[in-house]
Amino acid sequence: MKEKLVKMLAKFKGVSENEIKTDVPFSELDIDSIDVAELVMQLEEELNVTLEISKKYDNIDKLSEYIESCI
Repeated sequence: MKEKLVKMLAKFKGVSENEIKTDVPFSELDIDSIDVAELVMQLEEELNVTLEISKKYDNIDKLSEYIESCI
């Protein structure tokens, strides 16, 4: 899941996957809560799940762990 999120974020931001650090807060990656919500909506549709995202999932590592626990 982590790799999928990195690919999605890199494409979304128009940067190389190597530029996406998974343990860095989204805010430091210039990704705001609206960006995260859009990505989560894409994942929900693709995975056919409902995800409750909160601020405690503030980086790719934490978000990935949460999503994996839901599917």
